[in-house]
Amino acid sequence: MRQSVTIFDTTLRDGTQGEGISFSVDDKLKIAKKLDELGVHYIEGGWPGSNSKDIEFFEKAKSIGLRHAKITAFGSTRRKGMSASEDVNLNRLVESGVQVATIFGKSWDFHVHTALQTTLDENLAMIYDSVKYLREQGLEVIYDGEHFFDGYKNNPDYAMETIRKAQEAGANWVVLCDTNGGTLPGEISEIVSRVCSELTVPIGIHAHNDCELGVANSLAAVQAGARQVQGTINGIGERCGNANLCSVIPNLQLKLNYDVISADQLKTLSSVARYVNELANIHMPLNQPFVGTAAFAHKGGIHVSAILKHPKTYEHIEPELVGNKQRVLVSELAGQSNLVFKAQELGLDFSNENEKTKSIIAKIKELEHQGYQFEGADASLELLLRDAFGQIEEIFALESFKILVEKSQNRSVISEAIVKLKVHGETVYQAAEGNGPVNALDNAVRKALEKYYPDIRNIHLSDYKVRVFDENDATAAKVRVLIESSDFNNSWSTVGVSENIIEASWEALIDSIRYALIGKTRREAIAEAPSERIGLVNH
Repeated sequence: MRQSVTIFDTTLRDGTQGEGISFSVDDKLKIAKKLDELGVHYIEGGWPGSNSKDIEFFEKAKSIGLRHAKITAFGSTRRKGMSASEDVNLNRLVESGVQVATIFGKSWDFHVHTALQTTLDENLAMIYDSVKYLREQGLEVIYDGEHFFDGYKNNPDYAMETIRKAQEAGANWVVLCDTNGGTLPGEISEIVSRVCSELTVPIGIHAHNDCELGVANSLAAVQAGARQVQGTINGIGERCGNANLCSVIPNLQLKLNYDVISADQLKTLSSVARYVNELANIHMPLNQPFVGTAAFAHKGGIHVSAILKHPKTYEHIEPELVGNKQRVLVSELAGQSNLVFKAQELGLDFSNENEKTKSIIAKIKELEHQGYQFEGADASLELLLRDAFGQIEEIFALESFKILVEKSQNRSVISEAIVKLKVHGETVYQAAEGNGPVNALDNAVRKALEKYYPDIRNIHLSDYKVRVFDENDATAAKVRVLIESSDFNNSWSTVGVSENIIEASWEALIDSIRYALIGKTRREAIAEAPSERIGLVNH
């Protein structure tokens, strides 16, 4: 029988301590719903004793109707020299309305003397009294032993005594925290093994990533007997972050054969990872394991030739298991196998026997010679291939655009774009302002098309990169613009090249919008019926 592991997500609390991370109350509620759908067991919502935003979150969280997860509030043990019932922070945990409270206490004698400036015996009493009080209020209590591993290495007897006190007081879980993130997997395994052999309460692990071992340490702890893993989506968190649940969960479930979440829930992992990063305004690393867009991307011709025979030759799991997909990159380093794979993926008759094949390959090579790069612009490549097979017809076309940039002495630079499009035979004028000329163009095109394609409101530009080819040409140099767009569930990239940065940006921007308007449903239908034409503007 497979053993189960409980997932404790602290994205909304520990994750927000990462540099540049800030979620509104609405953001936190949306993420909580996504985490619940993913199947995590506990969602740590914040510290109701520290700020009004978290108090508001707990109040609103009562009515969001989670099906699976329990919301937990975070706090510390009572202050020294007072009773637990008098402690304001403990009472705020009770008043927050949660079923589960997570409190931390000191495990490291150095911290007791230096940070708390109290005695070792008083610290033990603080742990016992706090857990006992919260249990008496009817709460499930998760006790986090802060700096447990550093404390254990400095004074193992005292560190063990702190968690025994939590167990004696009735803690439902005791979680061992590698708060500074400096412990190695072998040490984690040895220490967790001892704790599990001496305590009867179930044990958890809370690992930080300061040595890039957050995931490895979490897995080592589970293999040593821990049955709860605390972490964050995409590993966001203070300093170098927390253990990345987007790697912890599939490793536990697919590699170590533990029951964590359902197979269907696991298939939502990539979309949840992208959703959280979008709300956090963080660009997802391409090479993030399991959920990154490059996690199952293949570029070398030999690799692609092999995966055409069987994906297992260069993939450790099926990407669909975690909601990701296989990608084949097309570049000057890739062989013809890459193009064949990409075309077949789109349901196109692309082979040596097809007369279109040589002309398409020649066109792509010529475009790359001009500076286009399709390995980072899958959406532009797909449009190019579909164009070649006559699957794209015009539904909107550019007649003209103008960009005005104004700078006055007492005002910042203002950009305004005016576009003139032909849409379904109608001429549409639209103007919009933006943070810069590209943003203004983007806004104007969206406003022009919104009447005809309302779903365009859900699409936004998530990344914009410019590469200068020859710095010796100074401001007259040719540039390549790469744009990444997203609709929360999917992301896609497009490319444009020109000596004029606005024209290059326009190419990439329009490709992005064109690709979005195909829509997932229509792309799937085309794959099944390659002869079907779709309504998009031609190159």
